[in-house]
Amino acid sequence: MVLDIDENVHFQSLNKRIRESADGEVVINGCVGQRYIATGLSGKNITINGTPGNALGAYLNGCDVTVNGNAQDATGDTMNGGRIIIHGNSGDATGYAMRGGVIYIKGNTGYRAGIHMKAYKELRPVIVVGGRAGSFLGEYQAGGVIVVLGQNEDGLPIINNFCGTGMHGGVMYLRCSSLPHKIPSQIKAIVRYGKDIPELAEIVRDYCAYFPEFDADELLGADFTVLTPDSENPYKQMYTDN
Repeated sequence: MVLDIDENVHFQSLNKRIRESADGEVVINGCVGQRYIATGLSGKNITINGTPGNALGAYLNGCDVTVNGNAQDATGDTMNGGRIIIHGNSGDATGYAMRGGVIYIKGNTGYRAGIHMKAYKELRPVIVVGGRAGSFLGEYQAGGVIVVLGQNEDGLPIINNFCGTGMHGGVMYLRCSSLPHKIPSQIKAIVRYGKDIPELAEIVRDYCAYFPEFDADELLGADFTVLTPDSENPYKQMYTDN
């Protein structure tokens, strides 16, 4: 199904047509900020040409969503499974409370990406940012994986302030050998060579399959700062292990 829309199409009517369609492949042309696209959906491949609004893929249960453009705030809010591939930038709170699936962003993401991410048994969410991330990256992160590759061309640091505040689970891989901003004292930071981290190598190679302009071997042929919560820190003591 191909939907040609404009700014006059209300998000409720658009989402109703997507949900009720029997087609597994849906293409949306001319998207201009319509919200809640693919909320709670599974079993469809959705391609969006334009800029979807807030909460793209909220509670997503298994769709593949490709955005040929930028995405706004709260992409993948509380998503359970599936893939969201963004060929541009993503706004604030990307992956808020994300519980499963992957979000791959070619460009940058805003503040509070990965806030309250969590993992349970086989569900382990992943966010990969090709450029840089804003402040409060991984705030209260309880599980899952965040990767920031630092391929932005604006000269700004790979992360901003307050990275990992309240982090008590999961891991972050930042493609840098030294951190541009301080992290909380409850977070451990070690530097490792990218190709020596099997989990990271698998994620980056999968990411580059969607963005062939990036070379996985080149990205992995660098040092990464690995952030994890200190096992003695007061945040981790309040939670069970993943």
